[in-house]
Amino acid sequence: MTHEELAALPTTTTIETAARALGLGRTRAYQLARENRFPCKVIRIGTTYRVITVDLQRRLATDTNS
Repeated sequence: MTHEELAALPTTTTIETAARALGLGRTRAYQLARENRFPCKVIRIGTTYRVITVDLQRRLATDTNS
């Protein structure tokens, strides 16, 4: 996922999009979210998981600065 694509994301995004940005597979991303171990803030709304985009961007910035 490019920097421009990340910057264009809405306030929250799907767990699939966040997983792609983090280099995770879809199945692993859902597993981590269910276990409350996803590397970013996740909100569950019914059966849907949403990731806070600013938290995703912070995580990616931290990963690239390390």
